[in-house]
This record gives sequence, C-alpha cells and structure tokens, in this order.
Amino acid sequence: MSRPRLLVVAHGSRDPRHAATVHALVRRVRSLRPGLRVETGFLDFDAPSVPRVLERVAAEDPKAGVVALPLLLTRAFHAKSDLPAVLADSAAALPGLRIRQAAVLGPSPLLTAAVGRRLYEAGAGRTLAARRSTGLVLASAGSTDPEAIAAIAAMARELRRTGWCSVRPAFASASLPRTEDAVRLLRADGCARVAVAPYVIAPGRLPDRIADGARAADVLADVLGPCPELAELIVERYEQAVRPAEAAPAALGRLGVTA
Repeated sequence: MSRPRLLVVAHGSRDPRHAATVHALVRRVRSLRPGLRVETGFLDFDAPSVPRVLERVAAEDPKAGVVALPLLLTRAFHAKSDLPAVLADSAAALPGLRIRQAAVLGPSPLLTAAVGRRLYEAGAGRTLAARRSTGLVLASAGSTDPEAIAAIAAMARELRRTGWCSVRPAFASASLPRTEDAVRLLRADGCARVAVAPYVIAPGRLPDRIADGARAADVLADVLGPCPELAELIVERYEQAVRPAEAAPAALGRLGVTA
C-alpha cells in the first residue's frame, strides 16, 4: 500500500504574499521527501480549497489515504473546529478516501530554532553576549483561545532559556499586549536593545500590524516562511500521524486527530 499523501492546509489570505510563501514552504517539503505526494489546500480566500483537493485525490486514487496537516503554530479555532468540520464533510462525501488530521506544528524545538534563525539573519542575538543585552518580543497573530495563548507564553519562556535579556509575548489581535507595548515594556526593563520576532508563518494583514508595532524596536526579524526547520517539522508531523495508521491500517477508515 502506498503511503498517504500529505495535504498541507493553510488558512489563506487576500494578501498574495501569503499563498506565495506557503507554496515556497511546500516546495521545500517536497525537496525533503521526493517520493511523497504533497498537496496544498486553503481554508479561505485562496485556491484550491481543501474540499476540492480531496475530491481530486479521490478521483485520482479512490483508495488513497490523506494526512491533512494544519499549517498552524498553536491549537485554536482553525485546528479544533474549522478544519475538522471541513474534513468530516469531505469524509462523508468521499467515503473511500481515508483522511487523518495531523497535529499542529507547535510546540517543537524546531520552532525555537526557526525563530532563532530569523533573528540571526536579521542581525539580532548572534552571540550570547548580544542576547544578554537584548530584549525580545515574540509577536503572534493573536487568539482568544486560552490554550493558544498559553502556548505562546510557553514559547516565550523557551526562548528566554536561550539567553535573551527578557522575552515578552505580544499579539496583533484578540489579546494583549500589542507589539509596540511589549517593546516599550522591554525598554523600561532596561534592555539595551529590543528585537521583534514575528511568530507567524506567512506575510499578511496581521504580520503587517506586527511590523508597524515594531517601529520603535532595533531589529525586526522576518516571518518564519519557508525556513528549513519549518519544512523539517512538517515532515515530522506527517510521520507522527502516519506511524499509528501504518501499525493499524483499519484506523484509516475513520477521521482521526493526532494530538
């Protein structure tokens, strides 16, 4: 039996930079696993939609398996409700298609490494001495989900362990503080320099809001985008979702969620 296809699911955006970044990341994933069929689908705004991709896969191979991997850093509405509902509808409409939802990307040491890479590329924290004098804002899109907020706080604590003077989480929407407020608080804490790390995957409206809030900072890193660590993490989450299915093939007959 062939291995299930990997369907990378992005939210989508009216900003064309979002889809371009997602496609660049998927190309890097394909380069890591040349023999793996990797598809891309969007929940909103961009095409192809997740249902259309699943319909095409079912038409090409009625007995195919699919691992739908949410391109999300934390578990919030899209991972808990939005995507499962879309996959359940498709599973009902395409009974021969075996669908499994993989876990979200975070938490993972690879995400810590990806944030560190983007900061290094921007010229921040290249030595331990530099990190010790630099405060860091970990700026995410924002969520009202307590689990997602807690995950951002945990990521900030993990980054603090890598030597930064201080690390404060910030949010572009839904939660507080905003990026500009976190920058100001780090200055008040006595940090000689302040860097902002957008904890988002692709450009768009909310990342632009993060960038606006970072104007008083010394360094603004890039979004995570198609960095090697993120591509490696996608493959890791795919393998984690596939392993129990390969051990018990019958489990593929129902929609499951890998935590």
